[in-house]
Amino acid sequence: MSYYEILGLNKEPFSTSPDPAFFYRSSAHSTAIQRLEIAIRLKRGLSVILGDVGIGKTTMSRALLQNFANDDDYIFHIILDPTYKSEFQFLTSLSKMFGIKPDTRSTLDYKEELEKYLFRKGVDENKTVVLLIDEGQKLSTPFLEILRTLLNYETNEYKLLQLVLVSQMELLPRIKKVKNFFDRIALKYIINPLDQEETKELIEFRLVEAGSDPTRKVFTDEAVERIYEYAQGYPRKTSIICHNALEALVMHQKSIVDSALISKIIDRESI
Repeated sequence: MSYYEILGLNKEPFSTSPDPAFFYRSSAHSTAIQRLEIAIRLKRGLSVILGDVGIGKTTMSRALLQNFANDDDYIFHIILDPTYKSEFQFLTSLSKMFGIKPDTRSTLDYKEELEKYLFRKGVDENKTVVLLIDEGQKLSTPFLEILRTLLNYETNEYKLLQLVLVSQMELLPRIKKVKNFFDRIALKYIINPLDQEETKELIEFRLVEAGSDPTRKVFTDEAVERIYEYAQGYPRKTSIICHNALEALVMHQKSIVDSALISKIIDRESI
């Protein structure tokens, strides 16, 4: 029998890839995605979503994109890693992403063409342009200044660019020092870790999503408690230890994950 057959699954429940199908909507994650969608639909401009490593920010971003997948009035552009060698390279990358080809290659020309693009899409074609940047903590101050310039493009009623920065917490003290950027934030939200009950719900949700019988108990309550003590409500860390627990079930031909098994895995991971 295969790994999946032994566990009664049809796919991997605890992958750390940002699959929106496995996005567990905790209270914090639900609030973040709902407020983001409202900010984008109302064209409020700059939204900043913050959270520690492994909190589920990237998966939440993919779920947000999915919410707009069937709406042709919204044009999404995504930067997964905003690491650039210079301001000019950043502007060049943005222009290429937007399908812009300036006649000349000066910084000013790129900025003017970006402005024309936003007005054409936002006013002439009545589209909403959204730029989502993941790993926002990698943005240097000069790049933030470029983004601030793009946020200046607006009509009397709304911003022409909807900018979503998804970042680790280290970005916050830096943007606070850039007052003319920080003052433009329409939505700032921090995603906090799950509580113990949400950790249990996350585990159960992912198992069922992967094909597990909802009536089957795979993890004992004591095992979940031990997982929570170890992972402290961080989805990625929770998923990793749960995957290792299922792997151990198969290897040792057990039928349920108990606290003793979780403790062994934690001890092994701590070496």
